[in-house]
Amino acid sequence: MAPEPTPSLRGPSDNEQRYDRQLRLWAAAGQSALESANVLLVNTGGGSMGIETLKNLVLPGVGSFTIADEAVVRDADLGVNFFLDETCVGKPRALCCRDNLVELNPGVTGDWFPKENNALDFEKLFSSSRPFTMILYTLPLDSKHVAFLESYSNQHNIPILTASTSGFYAYFSLRLHSWFPVVDTHPDEAAIADLRLLNPWPELSTFASQMVDNIQHLDDHDHGHLPLVVILLHYLEKWKLTHGGDVPKAYSEKTAFRALVAQGARTNNSEGGEDNFDEAISAVMKYITQPSLPESLRQIFEHEENLKDPAVEVFWIIAKAVQQFHQKHHQLPLHGGLPDMKAQTSVYIELQSIYKSKSKRDVDEVMGFIRTLPGGHQIERDEVELFCKNARFIKLLQGSHNEPSIRQVIEKELASDEIAAIASPQLPLSLLPIFLVLRTSALAPRAGTEEIVERIIDFAPELRGNQRLLQVAQEVSRSGSGELHNVAAVVGGMIAQEMIKIITRQYVPIDNVCIFDGTESRCQILRLNLSPDCLKEAS
Repeated sequence: MAPEPTPSLRGPSDNEQRYDRQLRLWAAAGQSALESANVLLVNTGGGSMGIETLKNLVLPGVGSFTIADEAVVRDADLGVNFFLDETCVGKPRALCCRDNLVELNPGVTGDWFPKENNALDFEKLFSSSRPFTMILYTLPLDSKHVAFLESYSNQHNIPILTASTSGFYAYFSLRLHSWFPVVDTHPDEAAIADLRLLNPWPELSTFASQMVDNIQHLDDHDHGHLPLVVILLHYLEKWKLTHGGDVPKAYSEKTAFRALVAQGARTNNSEGGEDNFDEAISAVMKYITQPSLPESLRQIFEHEENLKDPAVEVFWIIAKAVQQFHQKHHQLPLHGGLPDMKAQTSVYIELQSIYKSKSKRDVDEVMGFIRTLPGGHQIERDEVELFCKNARFIKLLQGSHNEPSIRQVIEKELASDEIAAIASPQLPLSLLPIFLVLRTSALAPRAGTEEIVERIIDFAPELRGNQRLLQVAQEVSRSGSGELHNVAAVVGGMIAQEMIKIITRQYVPIDNVCIFDGTESRCQILRLNLSPDCLKEAS
């Protein structure tokens, strides 16, 4: 019998092979969160947008889903929903869609509701199901059902999405009922590097000074492979000797410093040039800058005493410790990443090790602060490392706090349109009229163009005569609240993407309304008050 292979020689598991590409996006922790999620879709109208959303959750492996839909499949449904066929006519739409969706991924469990009659009974549904991770409901939906879903999600702190589409237009909104921190925001690689050139620590300064000791006598190979970090640190020391110990601050000073660095490049390098000096010259404006506290992190430090949510208690404990670190050192823990640069491999590895060691020591210090805080002894180091590495890019979504009213947003968007019209007739106008028309149409599904426009103008008289509003109302009225499958598919993919961000707590979700214009293929994100009372007022 062949010996059992050691774990290190085992190939990827079936799960790793199936989800290989997405594991590169949100790693094993994100995939585990997705596979543990339980999503509820309350499907109404044409039904295709909600099902397209589920398709884009089933394929990457959401744990389970439930479709709540009281509709029975009609012939008209077959032309707008790819998950229905002729055999489905006369059957519950939720059942047919569930059956076809689970075929896409055997690792996903699906359910449907209601099974006994055509009336939605959410109390029965929620009492018989395991807790839902997220809720999505599409419009139009009876106001009593909307009130129940919104109230339930608020009481249980469940993120909830609303979506509506008609013709070429759509919007979806995300409501978070508490402050929602995102640590793993996946910032752009180019933005991560923090070289600390203006605040080098002893190991980095020693390394740089040893490398450039007697720089004029370095051979062409070594001179042409000095890392940009070493070059810039060397010339910063020369600059300070003639500027009273000050570093370049103003733009003019940085321009002069860049010229100083350029003078150090050898024009007759026998090895064909000095790309390393070109890199250093290009890096001056980016890296010769004093670090500042990002506004998003400042907001977290200001709120940490008042926003102790048990669901994210670990986040606030780490935030407190990082704040103490910043107060002590006037800078954040070092990320530890090093951008690519021209250098000898052995030198680059040594330099990389210096940055990683400093990052590790910073995490150690933050861990020391954490151990002195209530509840700190239960926090794992990997959580602290992630926070420290991403500290400059952490986002704190406000949830249902301090959103501007619809009236305030209307005034702001109208003002922006006026400025755009003066600047250039080609500039895009606000998509807010799409949101207003779709929301009004959902409240009055049988309303024609004139009624939709008058309902909106009754609430916002300043929109009288707005041509964009009239154009959208005509399209929605013409389509009769019908769904175009290509629009439903695009927006369904977008909604699923936002749901995955919330479930995995990775990347930055929208905050809080996304409006889609299929005629121009563009989106706009707005933040406004979406409470049920505010929506009723706006109607």
